Amino acid sequence: MRVLGIDPGLERVGWAVVEDHARTFQPLGWGLISTDSGLAPASRLQAVYRRMRELIADRPCDLAVVERLFFTRNTSSAMAVAQARGVILLALADVSWPILEPNPMQIKQAVTGYGKADKMQMTAAVRRLLAMGDEPMVDDTADALAGALYGLTQRGA
Repeated sequence: MRVLGIDPGLERVGWAVVEDHARTFQPLGWGLISTDSGLAPASRLQAVYRRMRELIADRPCDLAVVERLFFTRNTSSAMAVAQARGVILLALADVSWPILEPNPMQIKQAVTGYGKADKMQMTAAVRRLLAMGDEPMVDDTADALAGALYGLTQRGA
């Protein structure tokens, strides 16, 4: 089984593809979709949509995991991320992939065993589960890799 994990955002979308080979998880690729903050919001959303469509076409998967939003402050930032998440879901709906939408605590629980794990604990668990050693990784891609791992564990892969 191959899973696409997505950490949504307007400035940066983290993505990762992870495959299960007999309960050995192998990262096949990860990265960022970045948008230019100088562009109008509609143009940034269009860029996210187009790049997602390219990613989906280049890396077919059996399942997508798109992290649900969880914000306690900064509603303007939450709205921008929600809009980006919407175009990501639209791109996935265009190809009819099954989609899981866990919240951050569910992903953390599945990957680290603790729903309130911090960023360092999450990144360490992702590195361990994917045998990545000191591979460079930003938070957005670590979250996307964790999302893909969540998908593999939830679908009985």
